Amino acid sequence: MKKVLITTLGCKVNQYESASFRTGFEDAGLTVVSRGGNADIVVINTCAVTGSAGAQSRQALRRALRKNPQADIIITGCYAEIAAGELAEEKELQGRNYSIIGNSRKDRLVGQVLLDEATPGEDLLGTIATANEICRLPVRRFGDRSRAYLRIQDGCESFCTYCIVPFTRGPSRSLAADEVLDQALIYADQGYKEIILTGIHIGNYGKDLSDKPTLIDLLDKLSLATPEAAYRISSLEPLEIDESLLTLMQKRKNIQPHLHIPLQSGHDEILASMNRRYTTEQFRGIIELCRKRLPDAAIGIDILAGFPGETEEHFAESLAFLQSLDFNYLHVFPYSMRPGTAAAGFKNQVGQKMKDDRVAKLRILSEDKRKNFYSSQLGRSWPVIVEGRRDDQGMLQGFTANYVAVRFAGPDSLLHDVATVRLLSLHENHILGESIP
Repeated sequence: MKKVLITTLGCKVNQYESASFRTGFEDAGLTVVSRGGNADIVVINTCAVTGSAGAQSRQALRRALRKNPQADIIITGCYAEIAAGELAEEKELQGRNYSIIGNSRKDRLVGQVLLDEATPGEDLLGTIATANEICRLPVRRFGDRSRAYLRIQDGCESFCTYCIVPFTRGPSRSLAADEVLDQALIYADQGYKEIILTGIHIGNYGKDLSDKPTLIDLLDKLSLATPEAAYRISSLEPLEIDESLLTLMQKRKNIQPHLHIPLQSGHDEILASMNRRYTTEQFRGIIELCRKRLPDAAIGIDILAGFPGETEEHFAESLAFLQSLDFNYLHVFPYSMRPGTAAAGFKNQVGQKMKDDRVAKLRILSEDKRKNFYSSQLGRSWPVIVEGRRDDQGMLQGFTANYVAVRFAGPDSLLHDVATVRLLSLHENHILGESIP
């Protein structure tokens, strides 16, 4: 029986797609082994969102070639897409033997590997820029039994100046609503308590489909079809959040009160340079609307520090803008130059030390906002989706519907289940609670 090792770098979409590879291999009778195990086949699902992510992808390939010299190596994902030519030249020059499969051909990866007549090192690339259908990649089992990702969309057409993703993922393509529902029902039947809807730009869901369903239409359909499973939205652009979405989130108890909204800069000049299509005042209005309609919701924000041309004055104004907003946590990233993007050629690149200083200040703000939010939840009771493993102290752990990290004592029967927990006391990065029978 052949053994397969799957290495996944990068985003939730990659994690979903790797889970589909696992399903295909296991259905064909192969054994999928964990990291470090010897394998006959190694699949590396790469990332290229930053220069360092590309370097990590190359390292993963070198490590696989070194540790599994007799294995068939397949490299796919965004780094394989953007650097396919370089990888092909390298394997020819150095005698490296691996296959490159493009993002628009991921649905053929398992079948290509399993074909008796397939030649090791054969490539299957496609043309991502003209891809017009999403790859069908069903998943039977996602791994952890508490929550699972469900990819509903792929591709992006925004072309933010710092981002390589439109070139690696192609135009926006959506999975038909009936196919999304089929996957959700599989997860619900398997006992998953939370399904996280993900994609590259899920706010564009349905625009490429003939019947033009919207994300709100999809959420409406899913939340009614699987009332036992909760839905969490992975990320939405600011202008894609409106009254109709928030009304549905209010109405349906199994749509989690949690929104993650990329801002990227709190200064209008930098937003324009990034090709972000909103202003800080529009963003403020969205946050205020969210807070008005969903007062207990967790609101997270993505922010980039040290974008080219960001002066000390820009950063100070951006920081002050963030301080004035009612949100709950930040995902902070230092700007990383990515070859192939417009911003890589911009003048006035910001030095690393300055970026590090700005990141540190933003993370202090994030921690302050998180602690204030957590403190506001003390004394409340929330459903908590319990993870499948205990923490180092033997406590059960999980997240409330509104994304508060909670730990509490309880029996093993609550693992992978939902418990009602009263939130009692604030600790460093979580709240200690007690289970309510």
